[in-house]
Order: sequence, then C-alpha cells, then structure tokens
Amino acid sequence: MEQSVMQLYYNCGFCLFLALLVHVLLRAMSGGRPRLPPGPWQLPIIGSLHHLPRGLPHHTMRDLSLRHGPVMLIRICELAAVVVSSAEAAREVFTEHGTAFEQRPSSRSIDEACSGHRTSILFAPYGERWRLLRRILVTELLSARRVQSFRRVREEEAARLVSSLTLASAGGRVVNVGGLLAGFVADSSVRAIFGNRLPGADRAAYLEVRKRGTDLSSLFDLRDLFPSSRLVRMLLPRSRKAQQHRQEVSRLMDGILRHHEERRATGAENAGGERDEDMIDVLLRVQNDGAMPSVSLSPAVIKAVVTEVFGAALDTSTITLQWAMAELVANSRVMEKAQLETRRVLAGKERVQEAALGELRYLKAVIKETLRLHPPTALVTRLCLEHGQKVQGYDVPYGTMIVANVWAISRDPRYRKDPSSFVPERFEEGDECGTDLGGSDDFKFTPFGAGRRICPGINFAGANIEIALASLVYHFDWELPSGEGIDMTEAFGVSVKRKAELMLQPIPRIRPTCI
Repeated sequence: MEQSVMQLYYNCGFCLFLALLVHVLLRAMSGGRPRLPPGPWQLPIIGSLHHLPRGLPHHTMRDLSLRHGPVMLIRICELAAVVVSSAEAAREVFTEHGTAFEQRPSSRSIDEACSGHRTSILFAPYGERWRLLRRILVTELLSARRVQSFRRVREEEAARLVSSLTLASAGGRVVNVGGLLAGFVADSSVRAIFGNRLPGADRAAYLEVRKRGTDLSSLFDLRDLFPSSRLVRMLLPRSRKAQQHRQEVSRLMDGILRHHEERRATGAENAGGERDEDMIDVLLRVQNDGAMPSVSLSPAVIKAVVTEVFGAALDTSTITLQWAMAELVANSRVMEKAQLETRRVLAGKERVQEAALGELRYLKAVIKETLRLHPPTALVTRLCLEHGQKVQGYDVPYGTMIVANVWAISRDPRYRKDPSSFVPERFEEGDECGTDLGGSDDFKFTPFGAGRRICPGINFAGANIEIALASLVYHFDWELPSGEGIDMTEAFGVSVKRKAELMLQPIPRIRPTCI
C-alpha cells in the first residue's frame, strides 16, 4: 500500500515536471514574455492615473520620462500608452513601421461632439477612403497654389487688424491683442473657406458653436478609461449636450451649403475664374465632377471636412500668433531685431503685402522658434494596429496608444543649447538653418506632427501667421501695462494655449491706409 502511494506521488511529480518543461519550451519558442517599456508604479484599477494630475500632461510625461526613459509605458485604468520622448524614438514611430502607427485614436467625447469616424478625415481609419480624402485636401483645398489664391483676403484682413488696433489704442489704452488676433484668423479663414464674411449673427453663432464643440471634445470622459465596463456606460449615457451641438453645427452648415449650391446653379460664383473659388466651392465641384468616384463626398462628409479644416486653421494660427507676440514682448532684443528687419524691407509701404514677406528671414525664424517652444499640439497620438511592433527594442502590444511628446523633444537639452530660451537665431544658423515649418528630418522639430498624418494645412496656417505678425511688428511698438510682467503660463487642454489674456499697449508708428 505504501509503495503504491509513493508510486502515485512519483507519477504526479513526473507529470508536473513534464508540464513545466513543455511550458518553458513553448515560451522559449514563442520568444518569451514581451519586453515592455518601463514605467511608473501602478495602483489597482486606476493604474498610473494618480501620476498625471500633478501638472499639465506634457509636463508630467516629460518629468516621468526623465526617470523611466525616453520610451515609457503608462497604464491608465484599462488603457495602455507608450510615451516616446526622444527624437530617435519618434523617428522610429513615424518612419520605420509602415502603416502600423498611422491610425489616430479617437474617444467617445470626440465622436459625440464632432462628426465621428464615419464622416471625419481627422479620425478616419487609415485606408483607401482616408487616402482619397487627404488627396482632396492636399491637392485641391490646401495646396500652395490654392493658398496663394487667398492672398488678397489675408492682406485685407491684416490691414483691418492694424486699423482695429490703431483705433483701440487711442489715448494709450491697453488692448486685448489676443482677442483681436483670434478675430483676424477667424475672418481670414471664414473668407477662404466659406467665400465671404458670414453675416454678423451667423459668424458669431458659428464661432460660438465651434468653441463649444472644442470644449465638449476636451472633456474628461470616464467611458474612455473603462471602455469594457457596461456599468460605466449605463451610468454615463450619451451626452445630450454633444448631440444638440452636432445638430446645431449641421443646421448652420446646411444653410452655408445651400447658399453655395444656389450660387452655383445661377453661375454667379465663378465670375472671376477658378481663383475665386472658396473651399466649399471646390468640394462641391469635386462632388459634381465625380473626379474621385471611389469616395463619396456626401453633404455629411463635406460638412465634416470643412468644420475640421476651419477648426484646425483657427486653433493653430491663433495659438501661434498669441505665443509669438508674448515671446517678442518678453524678449526686447528679439523684438527690436524683428522690427528693424520689417521696417527696412517694407520701408515706405503703408500696409504689409505678401510679396515682400519672403525677405523677412528673421521673422520666419521667430515663428519657428515660437513653434518649437509652443507647439500647438504638444502630444501627437497614434494607435498600434499591427502585431509584433517594437520601438527602441521594446515591444508595443496591438491596440496600444502611442504618444509622442513633441513639446518635450523640442526642449530636450541633448539636442539644443539653452533649449528653454527664446533664441530665433538657432533657425538662422547652424544645423537647423533651412528647417521649414513642416519639421526637420531628425524629428527634433515637428510642430505639425509627422508621417502620413502630418497636418496638411501647414501652408495655410503659415501664410496667416506671417502676414499678421509682420503687420504687428511693422506698424507698432509694444509695451506691457504699467507695472506688469507677462504671464507665460500654459492652459490645460488639447492645444497648448495661453492661460492669461494677452493684454498689451500698442504704440502706432506707421499709420495704415483706411479700409
């Protein structure tokens, strides 16, 4: 009896040994456990969420990467994100993985507040439909030729901006320059996209609805952190405010499209030729011509594309102009140098014209340095949609979000001397001389993103920024309100905006012509 019990123990032990051996061999054959990036310590359920409220997300992720490395894994509840904070890792993500990282992640709040992936191009899945829509953007709406066709619009709106500042500054008054810059970008973009100035009520309504959409899509949504939880979905149903917002956007856009279609029907829209086409005219022409039968330019798609182009143009140009003026006022040496250049090149002119902007090399360097220190989008996100991907030797599991901290990369002391200082000269000389707004090949400067999903509106935004900034530097001297400094604090949000209003005192030096 005792011998049989011993035999049973022996057989069980032998079977366990064989099972363990098979398990080890299978693990070895399959490559073992994935080599995941290091990351901050986690708590049950919430993961590393408790690390993030310490500051702005791009600041916090930079600080964490200094401890855990330039490729870092952060788990937030049910979500996993690989954060890259070096130019070398960013280059791998955007250039060495084919289409594996070409999907831009969305969220429930964005889908509800905006058009969702069904009509959007911003969040459309990477594929044939997205490529065709982007081709329309790049070749028809935002090409260099099309942007140049809006030159007269930009010059007129820049002159109106100067006139508004001159009137507002009478008697040495302090002016909300940030607000006037936002108005310039809005009016310039409206005329390029919609063809003319929207009536006052419609313009105000459209801008208000668009701002509301940005606010709604920026809200923290618990459903994004627990996507598999039925309980969370029950407790947080679809937002009624988001649904009302989408209906209001659709109503306003229906009226704008109807107006354009009526003009097309009467043949009145192109009396001056193709150059008088606005962006909606172009989309309606492509729709009617059937030049791209593989993609349906339905009214819903046209409304989504126009809304996204307008939103991107408004945010990028406004944010960059406000930061550029803030940095110029905070750095008197740079301001004086930029004023000397513009007043030498434009000497004798009563208003800024785009033909002369090509000679303003230092002003262009000021814009690039502004974008380096204050990229409009600090965190560029992607999704990993292929198995077996690696970044800097670390495994990136399928479905993981990739977050490129372009704000941290552009301020990394390994790549630049004195990286937190505003020094436009770095774009006039040295390795970065000649770098355009689209970024550098070494991925140390990518203010508009990178890869196939790079922002297609670089030329459109750059043209608005250049003429507005040149006008402000040429026509005015600038002072801060008496006894005050300038607040350079960033606001929390999707974009890296200024927290404080930009209140300055313009001193007219070169009087503009009357409009």
